Amino acid sequence: MTARDRRELGTALAGCALAGALALSAAGQTWSTVTVTRRAPLPPVTEVLTGSALAPLVPAAGLLLLAAAVAVLAVRGAGRVAVGVLVVLAGAALAWSGLRVLTGGADPGTAAPGERRTADLAAAWPVLCLAAAALAVAAGGLVLARGRSWPGMGRRYERGPGAAAPAPARPRTDEDRALDAWRALDRGDDPTDDPAGDPAAGPPGRRL
Repeated sequence: MTARDRRELGTALAGCALAGALALSAAGQTWSTVTVTRRAPLPPVTEVLTGSALAPLVPAAGLLLLAAAVAVLAVRGAGRVAVGVLVVLAGAALAWSGLRVLTGGADPGTAAPGERRTADLAAAWPVLCLAAAALAVAAGGLVLARGRSWPGMGRRYERGPGAAAPAPARPRTDEDRALDAWRALDRGDDPTDDPAGDPAAGPPGRRL
């Protein structure tokens, strides 16, 4: 794995993870506060809407991006290309959701007769969603363009065709045979017995 491959893989993983974290963080924030003014003497009603309520695709895309950060590392070949496509689609979903809220497409509804609804939009969170979308699309494009050349998670454990064969066993020396003889004496065996010799010699390991 070259230094360039490592940098590209790290960039793609960081992009997916960061985009997913930003999307999930934005989804849990208050995007809009809706106030309904009713006829007197009824008091006004205030409703707080989070990103998950206004744009349900945002948390779903965030979870997908976090999962993709692991999947990019775990798969190779066509599987990695499929992950790259999913990352780009998740980025597109984030962009569509953020723009829809910013342009008023996520209006929570109309007021009933005699009521007036006003919405106070916290634009910072949809904008953060757009930033996550840009990161996701960039990371997905990098995976599609360069992902096939990156190794997978288990590549380091694979034995290549040029891997060295196991070293042959070291031939026994006179010193090894002498040590074996001393060990046999310690066990109480006669080291002069040769079980591989004459069958009439009896069972190996004759006790002294």
